Amino acid sequence: MTAVDISTTTLREAVALESHPTRPSAVSCSLTFAWRALLKIKHVPEQLFDVLVSPVIFTLMFTYLFGGALAGSTQTYIQFLLPGILVQTIVIVTVYTGYTLNTDITKGVFDRFRSLPIWRPAPIVGALLGDTVRYTIASIMCIGLGLILGFRPEGGFVGVVAGVALLLVFAFALSWIFTILGLLLRTPNAVMGVSMMVLMPLTFASNIFVDPATMPSGLQRFVELNPVTHVVTAVRGLMAGVPDTGEVVTVLVSAVVMTAVFAPITMHLYRTKH
Repeated sequence: MTAVDISTTTLREAVALESHPTRPSAVSCSLTFAWRALLKIKHVPEQLFDVLVSPVIFTLMFTYLFGGALAGSTQTYIQFLLPGILVQTIVIVTVYTGYTLNTDITKGVFDRFRSLPIWRPAPIVGALLGDTVRYTIASIMCIGLGLILGFRPEGGFVGVVAGVALLLVFAFALSWIFTILGLLLRTPNAVMGVSMMVLMPLTFASNIFVDPATMPSGLQRFVELNPVTHVVTAVRGLMAGVPDTGEVVTVLVSAVVMTAVFAPITMHLYRTKH
């Protein structure tokens, strides 16, 4: 027996397994990729820059520039504005789901994930779960600043938590749309540009900053149909202690429909295009 034969035999014996390891479950895979998303934030904290700075800029700017003119005082306006700014902040942050997904794809990371013996949707589902932590951080930042400026929710702690929870459910469902953009577009910058082009009209042409009753009739109609308006109304009602059951149900149904429609499309694109 040659030295080559001995070394080959030895190597095979060393790597041989008496039993194959158990295939990880879908939940385990998803949580692992969610942890990966959080580790990316840990090692690249600049990713939280928009999450931390955007709510501060928008809240301070609109409260002190327009609060007196629109509501008579900044104290009164912050009660109306804060839930809307919270929704705007989280909705805009969902763009980064598609942005980071596209970044991983362009670097070839997802090609390696597809070769692993894991639940196929795990990388995307895990990324969405990890982004939910990002949304939670943004919510805490926004509400904390509002409390400093004088925001006093009549719904108390329970109302605030319920409002944030409803918003997180909607944001999770909305993120599926941006995963589709992340899979279809060629560069991360393209994902960001197209996403912001869609979100800017939706967030500003809504009831976030002013009562739609002051708007022209045509714009009022658009605002009434705008899904962001329904989310803001539902969150505003929960935090004020007077929940609008109809709006809450509308937001939940919208979240279910978006997930049911866009999640399968996302996974189809993930399987066939990359």
